[in-house]
Amino acid sequence: MHIAIVGNIGAGKTTLANKLAHHFNWEVFLEDVDDNPYLKDFYDDMPRWAFHLQVYFLNSRFRQTQRIKKIQTANKGVIQDRTIYEDAHIFATNLHQSGLMAERDYNNYRGLFDSMISMVDPPDLLLYLRADLSKLIQQIERRNRDYENNIKIEYLKHLNEHYEQWIGSYKEGKLLIIDVNNLDYVNNPEDLGLVIERINSTLFGLF
Repeated sequence: MHIAIVGNIGAGKTTLANKLAHHFNWEVFLEDVDDNPYLKDFYDDMPRWAFHLQVYFLNSRFRQTQRIKKIQTANKGVIQDRTIYEDAHIFATNLHQSGLMAERDYNNYRGLFDSMISMVDPPDLLLYLRADLSKLIQQIERRNRDYENNIKIEYLKHLNEHYEQWIGSYKEGKLLIIDVNNLDYVNNPEDLGLVIERINSTLFGLF
């Protein structure tokens, strides 16, 4: 099984990915942010670094999907934090539509994505964490990452809009939407149990 967790910056994807991996005893694949050489520069100057950042993420995510295939071949489950679909449908699209990525760069990027996506298997379950701006901002401030200090509220707002549009048309496989605005699966085991129950119900028909 392959569960992919998607959602905006600060929605709680990494935390939930680690907790689900522990619960199911599956492999976890996290987003490459700590070693990303473009992330801080991107938040300081988005137009300058948008294309570089997106190509880095696209390549990183594609390599990750190939590793996931090998793990699944060995009959092991996988929890993935963010997907290659989001790179194109959410982040690159938002940058382009906001005027932060030039038309030429965007077309080049989409050409790379279209070449790669034919070799990518969709997850068995796409788990979308839906969060309002206030929740996102609260969690971004709480984790206090230096490179996120310059994130603008308008940027998060646009990302949320793109997520809702993409999720509304998602047809690649099973989809589960979890509203996390009033959930705290870090400190409340019942909230984590609720998420796991809904996953089991969606994937296996278990209640």
